[in-house]
Amino acid sequence: MTALPKYRYTLEEYVELDKNSEDRHEFFDGEVFAMSGGSIEHSQIASNINRALGNRLEGRPCRVLTSDTRLKVPAARPYRYPDVVVVCGKLVTEEFHGQVMLVNPLLIVEVLSSSTEAYDRGDKFYAYQSIESFREYLLISQSKPYVTHYIRQPDGNWLREDIEGLERSVTLPALECSIPFGEIYYQIDFPPAQPEQQ
Repeated sequence: MTALPKYRYTLEEYVELDKNSEDRHEFFDGEVFAMSGGSIEHSQIASNINRALGNRLEGRPCRVLTSDTRLKVPAARPYRYPDVVVVCGKLVTEEFHGQVMLVNPLLIVEVLSSSTEAYDRGDKFYAYQSIESFREYLLISQSKPYVTHYIRQPDGNWLREDIEGLERSVTLPALECSIPFGEIYYQIDFPPAQPEQQ
């Protein structure tokens, strides 16, 4: 017995599905994936980084937007739903079949989970790089105090920094601020470290 072929959506069909659903979906090469609800830790970390960024950017012409924001991604049309996104200066949007998409993010944040980590680090990051204004990318682990930080260089290459430990912080040059891990991981209880096997 063979599996039934997967249904291939057009962009227009996907947008109609996404527009009329209470759940969020992402489109990739004709397939549609439900953005299922994350863990409590995922939600807490996204809320923490949202608050920490908002506090630091208060009084500046910047906006911190949540996971309900549709982000236009030229290399992965029509849009994606990042966990947190920051825009500074004029907010630029476009419309696609009645859906408003943000065009000019400066910072994109993804909180990693076991089911999305490979995608967020790989194909999704590659697609995000097609956004002209995009300058910094934060990948935040929810299983330990660990952040991967990418910064776009003047030549278009990306500089990677891996930061680990609750006493550390991440500096965001594009936003001219730093965020301590104690704020990113506020109220997160990590499982105790397992002793190494001898």
